[in-house]
Amino acid sequence: MTLLVLGLMVGQLRGSTESQLWEALKGLGPSVLVYTMSFMTLGIFWLGQGTQLSHLSRSNRNYVWIHLVFLFAVTMVPFSTLLLAHFYWLKVALVEYWLNIVLLGATLWAGLEYGLRADLFQAENKSDVAHLMRGRILIAQSLYAVATLLSVVFPTWVSIALIVLIQLNYVLAPRIPILNRF
Repeated sequence: MTLLVLGLMVGQLRGSTESQLWEALKGLGPSVLVYTMSFMTLGIFWLGQGTQLSHLSRSNRNYVWIHLVFLFAVTMVPFSTLLLAHFYWLKVALVEYWLNIVLLGATLWAGLEYGLRADLFQAENKSDVAHLMRGRILIAQSLYAVATLLSVVFPTWVSIALIVLIQLNYVLAPRIPILNRF
């Protein structure tokens, strides 16, 4: 997460007046928004990974390698963040950001499924926990996909706003009846 903040840089100023600095800071708006999105993305996925790891009774080499692929996807987030921050109006940048989210979700899914087949999880409530984890991964990935697909019809800022709302739902976990299911 620390690397994300490196994308928040103020460019060179021709002078050094207060108004020029304020203008430069206002120009960071898209970068700050995408940085915040990425921070929430990583927080959501690390929470998911932590939940998965907390239910392990043991591990093995293959399971660790799956989570190293997860770590690889995490290391790609700063690139996706900078790309989207600098080209937020372009669909390619949005799709690349979304593909990073897909890779994060896919590796959590792979870890869950492998761990279940290899009997790595605690026996107590294993099927209930697996059902809940699968549901959260599939629903979140579906919501992110729909938000990204909307960029085909609408400007990318609509998709970005929807992604932020989806993330806020997972971060804040409101007790709104219809949202509580997601």
